[in-house]
Amino acid sequence: MNWESLQEIVGIFCFGYPFVMAYFWMVGALLYYFVRERRQPMPSDTPSLEDYPPVSILVPCFNEEGQLEETFAALAEVKYPDYEVIAINDGSSDRTAEILDSLAEQMPNLRVIHMASNRGKSTALNTGAMAARSELLVCIDSDTLIEENAVLWIVRRFQSDPLVGAIAGNPRIRNRSTMLGHLQVGEFSGMVGLIRRAQSVYGTFYTVSGAICAFRKRALHEAGWWAPGALTDDVDVSWRIQLAGWNIALVPKAVAWILTPETLGGLWRQRVRWSEGGTSVTLRATPYLFQRRGLRMWPIWLNFMAAVLWSYSMLLMLAIWAASLLQHSVNEHLLRLGHLLNEWSPELAVTYLLQMLVAAFLDGRYEHGVFRSLLWVIWYPLIYWMLQAAAAVVGLPKAILNFKRLTGTWRSPDRGFR
Repeated sequence: MNWESLQEIVGIFCFGYPFVMAYFWMVGALLYYFVRERRQPMPSDTPSLEDYPPVSILVPCFNEEGQLEETFAALAEVKYPDYEVIAINDGSSDRTAEILDSLAEQMPNLRVIHMASNRGKSTALNTGAMAARSELLVCIDSDTLIEENAVLWIVRRFQSDPLVGAIAGNPRIRNRSTMLGHLQVGEFSGMVGLIRRAQSVYGTFYTVSGAICAFRKRALHEAGWWAPGALTDDVDVSWRIQLAGWNIALVPKAVAWILTPETLGGLWRQRVRWSEGGTSVTLRATPYLFQRRGLRMWPIWLNFMAAVLWSYSMLLMLAIWAASLLQHSVNEHLLRLGHLLNEWSPELAVTYLLQMLVAAFLDGRYEHGVFRSLLWVIWYPLIYWMLQAAAAVVGLPKAILNFKRLTGTWRSPDRGFR
């Protein structure tokens, strides 16, 4: 294979992979909508259940004094007849402990657990789960505002299928005071929403969302609970629950509103952490893919590996461009790159616009005004893929170097401007 052929192959893969995946997600998401979602009640409707088993809502907290009152005010409005709230203060150094104790005096169904030191989100969740009185656990982040009917929809889905061991909720962005905030509205609709619907149809999930998810205690027990060393606890527990033989279900009507980074530094740190944690989980799960229960995880594993390969292909393409500069052949290389751009750009532009229109159509019933965000997200697929590529290139070596991580201590992330 000569140099020119290598450049052409790398270029085709770099431009073609996002194109193919966009249609893969759109087809899966539309199948989910027409088969499972279209005839379902609206999210604002209050479903009636066969019975109302007790539910425990776990809220791990670390240095969240600025978020707690909003979060627990929303929890107090939850429409469910039998639920408790367990707040786990993971060794906070600010006023989190004081605020939680004050809130417990106002909320009879709130219990607070104070941990002596910061042991990590996974350990906090394990502690809360052990203290919970219920078989069904709903987990939210300490900045999440859960909608009043979300628990009802979650319990309804658990009751519909005894093989469902975990549920992925529907996180929506609530801070949009900057362009980054608006762009992430597009990401959670145009990327995350489509991907999770598609994965629900294709059979396995890469991850639930840690901001709003739910579990059966039995499924967690068989999966080994949350791993204390996991950097991304939601990815880790999702893989292990499925490897234990349980299914994960998507419940788009379980809506919760979350805060996201609105600075470039905060967004970059978040994505590198996601990449490192996801890569670590995928590498650790690889030996189990050859067992009977692991066979169904192959599509997710292959897709992840293809995404990592694509990220390094982008790096290789940049290296080829830099080499062409050193060889004083930049004009020839730019002509070849321009030919690729001219060939792929119209298709990619139409694809990304179609992707955002499909996403806005699907999520319009959960968030009013999604179509207005299209103005902000026209360029987001390009930004999303570039950000993913850079984070994957950095995350893979970090995951390998930290493969024997034993602790998962945490700190409060960038919550944006409000």
